Amino acid sequence: MFDFKGKSLLLAGANGGITRAVARTFHELGASMVLTDLNGPGIEAFGRELDPSGQRVVTMKVDATRSEECDASVRLAKERFGKLDFLVNGAGLYLDQMVATMTDAQWRQTLGVNLDGVFYTCRAAIPVLADGGAIVNIASMAGHRGSFMHTHYAAAKGGVLTFSRSLARELAPRVRVNAVSPGLIDTPLIQPLLKVSGPALIDQTPMKRLGRPEEVARVIAFLCSDWASFLTAETIHINGGLHIAS
Repeated sequence: MFDFKGKSLLLAGANGGITRAVARTFHELGASMVLTDLNGPGIEAFGRELDPSGQRVVTMKVDATRSEECDASVRLAKERFGKLDFLVNGAGLYLDQMVATMTDAQWRQTLGVNLDGVFYTCRAAIPVLADGGAIVNIASMAGHRGSFMHTHYAAAKGGVLTFSRSLARELAPRVRVNAVSPGLIDTPLIQPLLKVSGPALIDQTPMKRLGRPEEVARVIAFLCSDWASFLTAETIHINGGLHIAS
């Protein structure tokens, strides 16, 4: 559907369930990519799996909570591919914790990964993003509805949503900025939640199933494509209708 040959992508948090699908989708569409993740060996192995030659895929260990490492990932993209067309922020941390017993460190770590890293990487990418480029930030349904035992995560994702809309105003018309809010997507991240309340949540979902990572990846590819050239400051819900369920 889309041709991303000659285009470059920086994908943060690329070793996750959704982001691996994003990487595969963009690779199939012809894009060159810098893939970053805190799990250095994991992302290196995944990069070799996608592109054994290393010509179109390069990997880097990056801690999203450290601005200097986010800066370095953008420099690598520019050095390797000359420019940056797409930025997708997908680094995430989702841990159970009630507010009453949440430590300062747990709060800071979750906001650091899920919100600070988005800010750091977007800020670094702005000067090197090509005209007509696109940023897609991966938020969550939790950023709209809240989430029991995940207040820090929900607060961070709510911040991603408002950050994305605000940044879209700053970068228009040169660069578009949008977000996606996945719901229950079949990845390792949500397996603990499914063990506790999976059947009830699926029953509440009008589509009566979990989403697939590639279904999120295809929406992200659309948002980066010329087919979405008049779309900015928006959030696309990808949750089978669960967002509107009571």
